[in-house]
Amino acid sequence: MLELRFIRENLALVKEKTARRGMTTDKLDEFAAIDQQRLNLLSEVEQLKAQRNKVSKDIANLKKGGADAQDTAEPLILEMREVSTRIKALDGQLGTIQTSLQEIVMAIPNLCHESVPEGQDDTDNILVRTWGEKPSFSFTPKPHWELGEDLNILDFERAAKLAGARFSLLSGFASRMERALTNFMLDLHTQKHGYTEVLPPFLVNSASMTATGQLPKFEEDLFRIKDWDLYLIPTAEVPVTNIFRDETLDEGDLPVKFTAYTPCFRSEAGSYGRDTRGLIRQHQFNKVEMVKFTRPEDSAEELESLLADAEAVLQLLGLHYRVVTLCSGDLGFSATKTYDIEVWLPSQQTYREISSCSNFLDFQARRGGIRYRPKNEKKSRLVHTLNGSGLAVGRTLLAVMENYQQEDGSIAVPEVLAPWFKDRF
Repeated sequence: MLELRFIRENLALVKEKTARRGMTTDKLDEFAAIDQQRLNLLSEVEQLKAQRNKVSKDIANLKKGGADAQDTAEPLILEMREVSTRIKALDGQLGTIQTSLQEIVMAIPNLCHESVPEGQDDTDNILVRTWGEKPSFSFTPKPHWELGEDLNILDFERAAKLAGARFSLLSGFASRMERALTNFMLDLHTQKHGYTEVLPPFLVNSASMTATGQLPKFEEDLFRIKDWDLYLIPTAEVPVTNIFRDETLDEGDLPVKFTAYTPCFRSEAGSYGRDTRGLIRQHQFNKVEMVKFTRPEDSAEELESLLADAEAVLQLLGLHYRVVTLCSGDLGFSATKTYDIEVWLPSQQTYREISSCSNFLDFQARRGGIRYRPKNEKKSRLVHTLNGSGLAVGRTLLAVMENYQQEDGSIAVPEVLAPWFKDRF
């Protein structure tokens, strides 16, 4: 969430940055008029309250006098009753206006960082680098869903019987590989990259969803529990970022770095007809997430190290990938800058996203009231938050399946996963 005063004083800039994202600025056109109305009402209320305070003191003094003084006080008392009635009416109007203003502010996305390229969609994203080489095959590589069905380790028909479309049932090698990848990622991030592992709730309340930016704008993408103020999490970013909601950290504790495994649940609203086969776009999938809380002056550097931590997973697995900077039109609502890591899938001869690493500056911290107290300063400041997939486990599984497939239909195991597959080494 952007600061109200910043929007007021930089409305043209906010409109320009919002338009760069391909979003309409209609609500921002309403902002100036509503905000001015709010300021006018506030001014009137403050004047009336000051008048009431002054006259109330005069009335108190008059009541201490004789009968004549008390007679003089009577019309003032009646006048102040009218003033109090007016203040109450204005407070009601202010409440309505502030609600409208808050709805507008909550719908304004974060401002793009100056280094974010301008563009409309993912075709305008900018290549940063590639790593590794595309694998070569002496045979035509199969897509992961064919490999999984041939080996009887992926079952989409029975998953549909259990839950419906866009769910999967893993067994044998696939479920074992999913577990191994999860443990490998968590061990790497905790033992090598300095993150603390947490296991958060998989259900969160609306306040948590609001703090990270999922609500109110993206409610249709969420699964809500009927008659409860609880949602299934779309990513571990939500509960982990909210660990410090409405708290103030000490500067000496920053940066705080958490990693977490969770299942993730997304309705995939608006994506019907896309990626209907395989594990790419599921209603439920597993992910290992990395979340950071940093000082403002450190967040740009911390984004680069976050990206490097995610890349390390793919490098150790020996999977070819590329890194792109998202353009303005492809940037997420809460992010100021995002890198996507896209892994190579030989069956499709294309790259697919496997991780997004984003810097949110103080956007989420303002919504969630997450602050820190600088050394030798009384006034606290908002932290900067960052998060990245480290990695999406299901997509890593399918990438391993496709890139490590053998001509006989079997799937080799990356050497780095040997501790979890000792019977194969």
